[in-house]
Amino acid sequence: MIPSSPQPLALDREAIAQPSNPLGLDGIEFIEYASAKPQALGQVLEMMGFRPIARHRSREVTLYRQGGMNVIVNAHVPALPSGVLPADKPVLAAVALRVRDAAAAYAHALDKGAWAVPPRVEVMELNIPAIHGVGTSRIYFVDRYDKFSIYDVDFVPIPGVDPHPPAVAGLHFFGLVQYIGNDRSDDWTEFYRELLGFVPLPPEQRFGILPKGRILKSPCPAASTFYLQLIEPEASVLDVRSDEALQRIGLGTPDVLAAVAALGARGVAFVESRGVHTEGRGALTTTWMGSVSFELVHDARPAGAQEG
Repeated sequence: MIPSSPQPLALDREAIAQPSNPLGLDGIEFIEYASAKPQALGQVLEMMGFRPIARHRSREVTLYRQGGMNVIVNAHVPALPSGVLPADKPVLAAVALRVRDAAAAYAHALDKGAWAVPPRVEVMELNIPAIHGVGTSRIYFVDRYDKFSIYDVDFVPIPGVDPHPPAVAGLHFFGLVQYIGNDRSDDWTEFYRELLGFVPLPPEQRFGILPKGRILKSPCPAASTFYLQLIEPEASVLDVRSDEALQRIGLGTPDVLAAVAALGARGVAFVESRGVHTEGRGALTTTWMGSVSFELVHDARPAGAQEG
């Protein structure tokens, strides 16, 4: 079901009006970066309020957390998808989705035409099913996030570190921004609708300060709902397809200006220009390491809204 042609796909308006949740989707479990400079990326994440709380038992992988958000930094080459190598510029390599039944979700996705990611499981490691996402990224399905979690098996806690560091200014996952090729919005909308149950929002319903593209809403319960923003290149760009990728993480906060002040005190700088500037609806951080930025969006849900 990976989009491979720019031909528009007809959307089932009746299905969009009646969104379903075939996988029992319940929010984001973790977002993963691949990077050849994990320490430098870790410094960026710590500035944003994340804390390293655990390290993988057998791989060069570190788990960062704040509030209900988990971010994984992966510098272990054999564990990365084909075509992805840790580079100086970090890459958003994967998103893990909480589902009712991981095996059933995986089977459903394959039945709908998704491409399977071959497992690379080593001794004493969990096999987390995954499908191919945009570019070289992966979409994982995780059903262990309530009383037990995937980290209980694969990660070793860092001694003396609080495993549940509080979120800065109520920050929580709001969604992801995905860059796509020319005339590909319908293709990717159909991909996420058919496989995962996402629905497009009306064009007039927007969030934050960057109103470009099409926004898709997950079918999760209200407390764990998140969004995908699909952005095509500017009209001046004739044909862009090879650069399709996850671009940045969106973070919700009940008070954008308070979050900007709190993060600013930690050294985070924000974009201030004629077209983009900080306001109550949202803010955009400057870019670190050539590719890492975060978008703040006003969202009244508390920081623990997506916490298992």
